[in-house]
Amino acid sequence: MLRFLNSRLEEALGALMLAVMACISFINVVVRYCTNLSFAYTEELTVNFFVWIVMLGTARAFREGSNFSMNLLYDSLSRPVRLCLYWFGIACSLVFFSALCWFGFLEVMDEIDLSVVSESLAIPVWLYTMATPLISAVIIVRILQKLCEDLRMRNY
Repeated sequence: MLRFLNSRLEEALGALMLAVMACISFINVVVRYCTNLSFAYTEELTVNFFVWIVMLGTARAFREGSNFSMNLLYDSLSRPVRLCLYWFGIACSLVFFSALCWFGFLEVMDEIDLSVVSESLAIPVWLYTMATPLISAVIIVRILQKLCEDLRMRNY
């Protein structure tokens, strides 16, 4: 478990998916330019991989504390007020990603029960949408990991 907490899994998986997206898109452009054919599955894969990459990037941002924030007002406040705002932000993030994880899980279960398949590749859609609950759970772990680090270092 400690190995996972210190790993750069999000970056490796995101880089791999980005490389696959670039290759697929490039091949599709070349084929369309040289012939009148087009690969129908390229849009399906690139759009769904993009969702995975955004979720993985969110997990990375929470792990490193590099997510977007408004620091000008926050830094001008007293330490006790900053601590309250810090806890409020953590609570909001945890509630949001917990809800996203739960409702994503329900969506995946519905897609499995209904045997929904994608239009161009005819593969189960839940293979794409499982990113939402799966990576939301990873994001929750990363939020808690950063929380422990910030509390230990008194960095809030």
